[in-house]
Amino acid sequence: MIRFKNGTVLTLNNSCEPQSCEVWTEGDKIAFVGNPTDEQLKNTAFEREIDLEGDLLMPSFKNAHTHSAMTFLRSYADDLPLHDWLHKQVFPMEAKLTGEDVYWFTKLAILEYLSSGITASFDMYFELDDYVKANVESGFRTVLCGAVSGERENAKVLEERYLKYNGLKHPLISMQLGFHAEYTASFGLMEDIAALAEKYKAPVSMHSSETADEVWGCRERYGKTPTELFESLGLYNYGGAAFHCVHLTKEDEMILAARGVWAVTNPCSNSKLSSGVAQVAHMMDMGINMAIGTDGAASNNALDMFREMYLLSMLQKIEEMDAAAMPAEDVIKMACTGSALAMGLTDCDCIAPGKQADLLVIDLKKPNMQPLNNTVKNLVYSGSKQNVRLTMCAGNILYENGVYRIGEDEQRIYARCNELADSLKAR
Repeated sequence: MIRFKNGTVLTLNNSCEPQSCEVWTEGDKIAFVGNPTDEQLKNTAFEREIDLEGDLLMPSFKNAHTHSAMTFLRSYADDLPLHDWLHKQVFPMEAKLTGEDVYWFTKLAILEYLSSGITASFDMYFELDDYVKANVESGFRTVLCGAVSGERENAKVLEERYLKYNGLKHPLISMQLGFHAEYTASFGLMEDIAALAEKYKAPVSMHSSETADEVWGCRERYGKTPTELFESLGLYNYGGAAFHCVHLTKEDEMILAARGVWAVTNPCSNSKLSSGVAQVAHMMDMGINMAIGTDGAASNNALDMFREMYLLSMLQKIEEMDAAAMPAEDVIKMACTGSALAMGLTDCDCIAPGKQADLLVIDLKKPNMQPLNNTVKNLVYSGSKQNVRLTMCAGNILYENGVYRIGEDEQRIYARCNELADSLKAR
């Protein structure tokens, strides 16, 4: 049992107001939330008592769209439009990747996630055995998203992977059906994935409507937007997640709202690749479920939820020409609760007894958090990674006061990743 005491707690359990109480964890679960009696304290043995000293305990952030191992392309192909960036730089380099590459570059991403208070990723990539190994060894939670593309025979590959990784029954590993995007998938592949969704009564996730050219191309091919196409095929019959959602029509928005599809916004990546600004505030008004992801380090280039939250709110205020648009409370809920639910992590969405002990401690004694006029506003508008004091995943403290506890020395990870990055350029 671990006891967090003498601080404030943002539970996000039907409230966005910090409260003065304690949180106890036992194993990978939250065991107690409240103010204990003397009798409770007398009868409870604690493995460790963490004095928050007035700091904030909150649910950890969840990264609802990323490609973790793309850390190998950080700052490699910058300042290019999406099509050139993807087809001339990213795809050719990715074709050289081995399982060992993915293993080490995923570990690098996990270090960055933890220092940003992130404890789970919704990851779309390949070399999945090595990817899973890196996460399990690090104690990090991940939901794999199917990344198949090409012809319809790859639906069988997706199904095999779906059964394999969900069949592991590992508490940190799960998988959802998915494919890369409409423009990299044949019609037959999408048809067969829709059949898998029906077979398993399962959601499907994919990149969607990231650029105006993508939407135009889909209309040229099928006479429909990507969202309309996915709906017509039955891909959204059981929900899912659509990554980016920058260029949506009113009809698209109505489909997403009716199907309960999660629109996962990636403000830094979309800005850097000049893809556009997703109409997040408007989508929320339409009743669309919203979540946040960083995308990969090749297009961001950081894996930092604080940057995403700040930019998201600022862009919406400009787009809406309304300083009240996208308030900090909505952004925090998206980054913690919405993103968890978009990934199917229904027991990681808030702080409550029985929920997973995926927690984050924010140092409120840094100058950027003072004075404490409004803690939640501070988190979004002035918070940064420097405020992350502790990150806990499944009841294990993986990062604390600058020290990583993932079973591997971070300097060795840095050295190996630099070696592999140099090797990839020469292959």
